Parts: sequence; structure tokens; C-alpha cells
Amino acid sequence: QVQLVESGGGLVQPGGSLRLSCAASGTIFRINIMEWYRQVPGKERELVATITNDGTTNYADSVKGRFTISGDNAKRMVYLQMSSLKPEDTAVYYCKFNIRTSPWTFVAKSDYWGQGTQVTVSS
Repeated sequence: QVQLVESGGGLVQPGGSLRLSCAASGTIFRINIMEWYRQVPGKERELVATITNDGTTNYADSVKGRFTISGDNAKRMVYLQMSSLKPEDTAVYYCKFNIRTSPWTFVAKSDYWGQGTQVTVSS
């Protein structure tokens, strides 16, 4: 069984910075993709940033130039460095890993989610 645990959320002033962390544990053969999502009340969960196991990154337009995703596949961790934070960034942030748990190709890879961590940007 794979479990993801997040940390680093909290209250921050507009223009401030936070770094979120997410660590995976359990039976993991290979992590293919590590991602961060966020969700606010009344809205759909949106993809914020993605990193593959070769280091390729992608970002939502709303966070480009302000957020940086990084990962350490060997340590089974992903990070989200958030700078120049705005009130619009207030949300619950979730990490998601796409993981293959077996070396056998006929065993399907699966998505796993963290429990979420609250980020509040307010003066």
C-alpha cells in the first residue's frame, strides 16, 4: 500500500513564500510523475505543476514564474517552492504520484493522492 504525506502549509502574507513537501512510502517500483494540485471551495481541483522522473517540468499559467516544482525520486519526495504569493493562491494543495508498484509490465500503474495541506495567503 502506498501512502503520501504532505507538510509545509500555513498562513503567509501576500508576497511571501512557502515550501510544500510530499513524501511517499510503501511498495514502489518506479515513480513516473509527481504533481501538485490545488482546490478552493466551490471549484474543481486544478493541476498546478508536474515533474517527470527525468526532471521535465510543466506549470499552470497562473503560477509560472512564481512556483517551482522539484523532486527527488530516490527519496520519494516532491517539493513546491511558492514565491510572490497572492490571495488567489489560497487553497488546499494536494500532491499526486503516478506509481508503478511492480516490475511486471502487465501490472498497471496507479495514481496516489496526499491528504492535502491548507495554504492561506492573507494580510
